[in-house]
Amino acid sequence: MADQLKDRVRDRLDVLGINAFEAARRMGDKTGRDFVSDILKGRKNSVRGDKLTLLAKALETDTAFLLAAADAPKAFTRIIGRVGANPDGSIIYTSADEAFIWVELTPGVTSDAVALEVLGHSMHTLADDGSLIFFESQHTPPTADMLGEAVVVETEDGQVLLKRLLRGSAPGLYDLASINGPTLRDQRVVWAAEITAIVPPRAARRLLKREDVAA
Repeated sequence: MADQLKDRVRDRLDVLGINAFEAARRMGDKTGRDFVSDILKGRKNSVRGDKLTLLAKALETDTAFLLAAADAPKAFTRIIGRVGANPDGSIIYTSADEAFIWVELTPGVTSDAVALEVLGHSMHTLADDGSLIFFESQHTPPTADMLGEAVVVETEDGQVLLKRLLRGSAPGLYDLASINGPTLRDQRVVWAAEITAIVPPRAARRLLKREDVAA
């Protein structure tokens, strides 16, 4: 039981992208900041009653999963758009009434992620037709460690694109290289989000859901 609890708590921390102290904070002041850390270190071998319920809620799961009596409940996010139909890397946003608007989160992707569906073959060196591209929906300015990487960006004129981020000719300017198209030179970027997962077509089809899972 102790090892199962430890493993399942660690699994949920990884999925949510949080640490033990954040999970304990979510549980409330009465648990103490080391509560979840003690579970991971084997100092606390079991959790019962209200604390088990609070722990499950903090980890966005249920008590049955923590007790190894069930698999983790599935989590979903939206497919916000499609990319690859045009070689310039522009993202075509989906409309609310389109089928396949929901997709199951792939392991290792946090609850902040959203998805893009790849159409066509203009991005074949990055992702094939029918693939899913996950990225964190956090609109923050680009950082130095993103240089050279494929990222989702919004430019100053409102374009949302999937591009490779390169250094521009002056501070605050970036070159945006297409996977298969012309490079946009010296662009001002409002925000940039790094790709967290690319799911190939066959696996992507198993994650797509037609029903309204948010209901």
